[in-house]
Amino acid sequence: MERWILVSIIIGVYLAVTLTIGLLAGRRQSHSVAGYVAGDRSFGLLVMYFVTGASVFSAFAFLGGPGWAYSRGAAAFYILAYGAVGMAPFYWIGPRISSLGRRHGYVTQAQLLVGRFPSRSLSTLIALLSLIAFVPYITLQMRGAGIVIETVTDGNIPLWLGALVAYGIVIVYVLGAGVMAVGWTNTFQGIFMVVIAWTLGLYLPTKMYGGVGAMFERIAEFRPELLIPPGLDASGEPWSWGAYSSLILVSMVGLMMWPHLFMKAFAAKDDDTMRRTVILFPTFQLFLVPVFLIGFAGVLFPQSPPAPDFILPFMVLETGLPPLVVGLFCAGALSASMSTGDALLHAAASVVVEDGIGPYKKLTDHQQRLLMRALVLLVGAAAYVAALDPDSSLVLLLATAYGIISQFAPTVVAGLYWKRATTAGALWGLVAGAVTAVFFWANPELKPFQIHEGILGLLVHVPVLVAVSLATPRQPDRHLTRFFSRAPSEATPPGSTPADAEGTAPPEVDGDTGPGSLPHAAR
Repeated sequence: MERWILVSIIIGVYLAVTLTIGLLAGRRQSHSVAGYVAGDRSFGLLVMYFVTGASVFSAFAFLGGPGWAYSRGAAAFYILAYGAVGMAPFYWIGPRISSLGRRHGYVTQAQLLVGRFPSRSLSTLIALLSLIAFVPYITLQMRGAGIVIETVTDGNIPLWLGALVAYGIVIVYVLGAGVMAVGWTNTFQGIFMVVIAWTLGLYLPTKMYGGVGAMFERIAEFRPELLIPPGLDASGEPWSWGAYSSLILVSMVGLMMWPHLFMKAFAAKDDDTMRRTVILFPTFQLFLVPVFLIGFAGVLFPQSPPAPDFILPFMVLETGLPPLVVGLFCAGALSASMSTGDALLHAAASVVVEDGIGPYKKLTDHQQRLLMRALVLLVGAAAYVAALDPDSSLVLLLATAYGIISQFAPTVVAGLYWKRATTAGALWGLVAGAVTAVFFWANPELKPFQIHEGILGLLVHVPVLVAVSLATPRQPDRHLTRFFSRAPSEATPPGSTPADAEGTAPPEVDGDTGPGSLPHAAR
């Protein structure tokens, strides 16, 4: 039997197991929006740990990270830097979000923010920006899956078909079981990819160089520029410290602002589970060490992959590993891709329905679930088309998306901790920050010191938020008391909104606040 056929069989078995886990996971959840989006707020520590870790470390880490280590050297360490501290603020913010979700029925990021800053326009803007950021992130996952399958099957299964099959499986279980499928498949996939990464990360340097230390001694002798921070840029020249440090900073700020991660706080069964997840999360960072070692192992390899993002599967094939090991590696790489892609597809559909459509049209639970499933298909199709672009870089796709997603951070912090912040301030701050980030993304030659466009957006966002908030009337004390109160909200029955229960909303810049105008809480 040819090697690629055996490898394909192993991939098929892995995909079948993943699909089975995903479909079985949804058997006990309720048929409500809270069940589909927040898992009936039942995730314990095990699932929260893996759903968070596996959602963060994706095809970007499993393929793009080694690709940068191989081609840009120390530049790849920015991933370790931001991941190590990016989760830390959630130790305080996460439990607060989780508690507010249980009290008020929130299941999305925008619902929480609009509960604090009532505005349909703000809800729609958050949904739109989330969707814009989600598409390149999902594209990254699909392209990663296609790259792995195409490479390990010697091109017999092309990228377009590999991505289509892998994400066809993802779409099926996300459609069927929502966030419960995401949680339990991520637990399985997270364990699988960590084991595979460490096995290969230690095996390849040992086989090729006699050990990790010996490998870096050889690289220091023949390619020392790769080991000098901040590494190289895409053209092979030394990367600027402005670009390197600002990419770390924007990634730190934006990490937990991603809706698919932020929303997991609403799925935690209690505040302690959220805190323990944050404390344990840095241990998942160790997953990056072996995949970087694989990338560095390829630096002095006599042959070159077709593109840097292909280095990991290329090394697996060219070092003569048996087909079983190659197949298991492929399954590990698919775990990294699919464990993030499923969360992204689920969150994209949830955000658009709950936050983009919900404020304007009241839908039944059944209608919302049907619409979410339709959007899973539409968003998946759009990302799939983009994934076929041969010029897209896995790491750069994610770095671009962070410019938009980081703009949610000032709004979240102001909403949770600054009672003087107003709806107008939140709305115009977000608009100003997003427009600035998009402008500098479209005109990179204008960026001072090559600073990431997301940081430039934040430098505009924060002053606008503060200035407009101070220039507009303070929100009514009754609204602030109801939002920040630690007691359960007795006035918010299932199916209503904070504005409905309150009866009086704070002044609103665009005049669209009132009963029935906010995203409805989970039924």
